[in-house]
Amino acid sequence: MPLTQLELQDGVAWITLDDGKVNAMSSAMLAEITARLEAAEKASHVTVIRGRDGIFSAGFDMPTLSAGRDAAVAMVRDGARLVERLLAYPHPVITACTGHAFPMGAFLMLAADVRVGVEGPYKIGMNETAIGLTVPKFALALAHARLSRPGFVQIAAGDLFSPTRARELGYLDHVVAASQLDARVREEVERVSALDSPSFTATKQRMNAEPLRAIAQAIEEELAEAA
Repeated sequence: MPLTQLELQDGVAWITLDDGKVNAMSSAMLAEITARLEAAEKASHVTVIRGRDGIFSAGFDMPTLSAGRDAAVAMVRDGARLVERLLAYPHPVITACTGHAFPMGAFLMLAADVRVGVEGPYKIGMNETAIGLTVPKFALALAHARLSRPGFVQIAAGDLFSPTRARELGYLDHVVAASQLDARVREEVERVSALDSPSFTATKQRMNAEPLRAIAQAIEEELAEAA
């Protein structure tokens, strides 16, 4: 059973994450998203990644994290590679946060160009330390580039935030009522579609060059430590 869906429509690639549960970022889910991006890059000018109702993603797959060092390291490495892929992606990427977004779900959003979320009793953020995990170095490099200073310094406390507070800290750009999400995302699609594509791509490459260098170094360091 597919964990994601890809719909191509009028130059826009709509990638929906839906494993029927909480969209855990297992190695299989990460590989499928990467494959969807490969197809989207060839066939579209804008890509939208959205979750299922009530949840964008609950983060890395906990059973895999508990399955032993090799499986856990491979999954986290795959997550880091997906972040790199999004930061280097030549076209605009919009994420539609449909509910909760825990660590890897938050990383996925932070790597996008535009982030839209829904109002509601949802939690967003990086809560690794609250569940006995250390935040990966690649995630800290990404957070340093994307979050506000208050958002970054609160990572160690393991807090999760409401969508409104998450916007203030840099996890989201826009927060709307659930009934308005589709319309707002389409507005953003139209806005970025009107940009000059070569200028956008060149500017994005310049903006993300330093985060990509920092993340590549972080991946190398963590793989060396794991070895």
